[in-house]
Amino acid sequence: MTIATTRGRWIRSAGYAAGMIAVLGVQQAASSPPPIATVDIPAEVAEQPDPHLWAVPRTKAERARIAAVIRPTTDFTRAEEYEVRPGGAATTMKQVNRDIFSQSSANMPFESELDFKVGNGLFRKIWVSSPSSTRASDGLGPLFNARSCQSCHIKDGRGHPPAGEDDDRVSIFLRLSVPPRTDELKAAIAAHLLTVVPEPSYGGQLQDLAVQGVPSEGRMEISYREMPVTLSDGETASLRVPTYSIGDPGYGPLDPEVMLSPRVAPPMIGLGLLEAVPARDILANADPDDADGDGISGRPNFAFSPEFQRVMLGRFGWKAGTPTIRQQSADAFAGDMGISNDLHPAGYGECTEAQMACRDAPDGADADDRDGFEIDGPGLDLVTFYSRNLAVPARRDVDDPQVLRGKQVFNDTGCIACHTPKFVTARLTDRPEQSFQLIWPYSDLLLHDMGPGLADDRPEGAATGFEWRTAPLWGIGLTATVDEPAHFLHDGRARSLLEAVLWHGGEAEAQKQAVMTMPKPDRDALIRFLESL
Repeated sequence: MTIATTRGRWIRSAGYAAGMIAVLGVQQAASSPPPIATVDIPAEVAEQPDPHLWAVPRTKAERARIAAVIRPTTDFTRAEEYEVRPGGAATTMKQVNRDIFSQSSANMPFESELDFKVGNGLFRKIWVSSPSSTRASDGLGPLFNARSCQSCHIKDGRGHPPAGEDDDRVSIFLRLSVPPRTDELKAAIAAHLLTVVPEPSYGGQLQDLAVQGVPSEGRMEISYREMPVTLSDGETASLRVPTYSIGDPGYGPLDPEVMLSPRVAPPMIGLGLLEAVPARDILANADPDDADGDGISGRPNFAFSPEFQRVMLGRFGWKAGTPTIRQQSADAFAGDMGISNDLHPAGYGECTEAQMACRDAPDGADADDRDGFEIDGPGLDLVTFYSRNLAVPARRDVDDPQVLRGKQVFNDTGCIACHTPKFVTARLTDRPEQSFQLIWPYSDLLLHDMGPGLADDRPEGAATGFEWRTAPLWGIGLTATVDEPAHFLHDGRARSLLEAVLWHGGEAEAQKQAVMTMPKPDRDALIRFLESL
């Protein structure tokens, strides 16, 4: 039996892995996987799509069973089997409260609970500047956006824009980049070896906080204007149109061609399940040339993985620019908090050559401790394990007649063309929580042109300035429960689910227009369905 290889950081022992392989081998024999859909993908991704997964190959019969299970329903008189558990056996069935996004995978083995709790502690840890007597927590900055992971991912949910001029901007920041200006940089981006070119003086994101003695980079400024929208049956809505700028730049003028893109922290639930979806299943939904003529042209994004030293399918981030949870965690430690790690070894974080006071500031790296970084490999692995195992909450009211009607409207309107309801994760020998689960993320994890209204005009890898990854919808109805008031979309501009729908354009323009003109009871049912997710 052929098993894809990776670091296998969370295999408890060689005996455990061998035992799982033996058991799974009895259940199915290896077979050649189906060819990847005809899309423009790097050769190494086609040859080995999932180097991060220890996955047992699917048989032809199993692939057929999976295809039948994930086929969209045509019966809206009752809930589908297992629909109440969107995260499969990993779904948390606990009572809904503010901590509902902070629960562990319900099928987690008892011996893994300690790893989850320690990872939670590191996720919540408040980092301090160097030098400090608390050496286990020093190394913050010198430039940073937040002092802990939890500060951005509030209660493990999504961030939000500031409520007013004096409110903090901890859970939202600006990505910065400039166009590639040399043939070398253009070739690197074309080969998916480079996703963006950082702004020369300020780097890849604006850090509005700094340790003592180091100037911060500036302040993100946001202004809004209201745009009224007329709906059917006399209903109206109003959309907030944001404008972004940088005030009080601390290191001189920014490049005149700088591209700004706001980002709120996305919710953390279900990440491990998304990471466990076979890349072939994601790529099978890609239709870059709209060959089926439905107006939807999902495209994959790819990114170079410093973890695996190769190009991989992007899954995470608002533009699917990151392939694994571990890399996403390492990027956030370095970019958001200035915490060095084995994927980002610089103790000064994102400080550029134009920021020498920042580069010369003390850092928390110790050659004799923590692998020489500010968070060591085991610490990063624990945060990764925690992030991988934040459970998706159970659905509510799945049999409610209005919810079922809203589900039918969602399907009939064509929303499932991007918000793919179901996947089945790979059979994994080292991750029992995520192994072979029927999941309901309502996302294809592909890029789609969302029109000029949502465009940030900033490319990222294969993603254009008009494209965004389809956001998973699971848990979206609990957003306000976790952090009130609710905010949606990549920059939190939408104050309700209806506003979020009305911002859709581009490939989703027809669906938006259908929502605007449908009878109000159908529109209300659609929102009710989304609230049940």
